Amino acid sequence: MDAGISPIDLFLNASPSVKMVFLILGFLSVVSWVIIVQRWLVLSSARKGVTSFENRFWSGMDLSQLYKEGSVMQKENLQIVGMENIFRAGFKEFMRLRQQGMADGEAIMEGAQRAMRVAYSREEEKLEKHLPFLATVGSVSPYIGLFGTVIGIMNAFLGLASQAQATLQVVAPGIAEALFATAIGLFAAIPAVVAYNRYSSTLDGVTSSYITFSDEFSSILHRQIHST
Repeated sequence: MDAGISPIDLFLNASPSVKMVFLILGFLSVVSWVIIVQRWLVLSSARKGVTSFENRFWSGMDLSQLYKEGSVMQKENLQIVGMENIFRAGFKEFMRLRQQGMADGEAIMEGAQRAMRVAYSREEEKLEKHLPFLATVGSVSPYIGLFGTVIGIMNAFLGLASQAQATLQVVAPGIAEALFATAIGLFAAIPAVVAYNRYSSTLDGVTSSYITFSDEFSSILHRQIHST
């Protein structure tokens, strides 16, 4: 086997089953990197959104004015995500129930909290989107690569059996494609595992901020009810 053989040569000279393994792993790797970049943008935006909205919320601005600002942003087709959506859902339901003349403060609070829980679930679902795919790629890719490795080694021994004399030149191509399958499997799995673990940690931090804010906002609304 030529010492200067390239990965492309390994792929072209591989058996059909090993080629299929290469193609599957290549596809998984490409899709994983697309998701890694896309999730990085989404989660980075969510973290910045938490900081930005908390600064506005705790600046002492009137809640009605803060809600109106969000409405203006929606009219201008500016994206509202994360914590602000939770705030808007809770405040909108709170004001709707009060304007209906509902006297039961606990019923008003329950309605506002329910609206915030629904908004929280939607935001969490947006942040978690595609992360299970990264986990799947991280766990499955090494085994797919191992399958290609086994096939490559089998091909190497079959080639050896058909030769009268055992030489490195006979077994080298099969061994090379076997090791290449292992490498491709790891190449697909490692970034997916690292990204999944990193993004899961970021997701936990962001959603924890959402829950804390929901509790704090509920306390503010509760005080408003009992101060009137």
